[in-house]
Amino acid sequence: MNTTPYSPRIPIREYLARRGILPRYERNGYGMYLSPLREERTPSFKVNYQKNLWYDFGIGEGGTLPALIMRLERCSRSEAFEHLQHAAEGVVSLLAARICERYAVPTESPHSQPALRILSDAPLRHPALLGYLASRGIVPGIASAYCREVRYQVRSRCFFAIGFRNDCGGWELRSERFKGSSSPKQITTVDHQSDKVIVFEGFMDFLACLSMKHPAPLGIDAAVLNSVVNLPKAIPFLERHPTIHAFLDNDEAGRRTLAELTRRCPRSQVIDHAHLYRDYKDLNDFWIARRRLRNDSEEAKTESRKPQLRPKGGMKV
Repeated sequence: MNTTPYSPRIPIREYLARRGILPRYERNGYGMYLSPLREERTPSFKVNYQKNLWYDFGIGEGGTLPALIMRLERCSRSEAFEHLQHAAEGVVSLLAARICERYAVPTESPHSQPALRILSDAPLRHPALLGYLASRGIVPGIASAYCREVRYQVRSRCFFAIGFRNDCGGWELRSERFKGSSSPKQITTVDHQSDKVIVFEGFMDFLACLSMKHPAPLGIDAAVLNSVVNLPKAIPFLERHPTIHAFLDNDEAGRRTLAELTRRCPRSQVIDHAHLYRDYKDLNDFWIARRRLRNDSEEAKTESRKPQLRPKGGMKV
């Protein structure tokens, strides 16, 4: 049996920073975070930088980086090792070293400002962000309706990204080089008072679904978890709907989330749509591949319609 060896060389601090999870304050040798495993206002999640261990005082659990990945991704130990191996190879972040440097947080007091600070939001205009959305197959009008161009600051440096607001005013932040979020971490809901709801893990899947239906409007309710860890926060909204259409990721975390959703909403009919994109990680990846095939087909048709020039002279048949 092949197993992926655990490498302690990846600091938990760096791994969390790559996910946009930053310490609220630091002391000599450790940092205190708002727990990524549950909702809280006072940081009680400790990362020991020297021993490279974490401990969540709120639930009384802790351990190594693989144990944390198992909790965050709701996956098995072997899948956590595989995820960790990808992180070691630089797959988790295109600019892992730079991101780690950018989002390192200086020693600060418990009452200081968060490390990632939102400066402003405005309509989407920057070509780099519009180009990234286009590469994901997102219709511009849909992106403009649900997203904003967010400027944010980390330490003394300023950046910009696509922002998707959650129900508590926090932001999911995306660009070609960065994937993170600002506090508070929360779900995003669209409430049309419908008896049906669609649920997604991330907002790119939500935008992809709307782009697939374009120009038809969204006529039912929607919920974006913004992380599978947020499922408990979404239950009060989801369980009021008789029918729940789930478009979760095609991985172990997605399957576990679907099972938990079904268990927590016994009065609702939970319909799993992941089989529609079974060969892809998620709905957005499926949509990108489908658009690529469509474009290739249209190009082939265009080529076939071009007049064929006959060579002059030669044998007549």
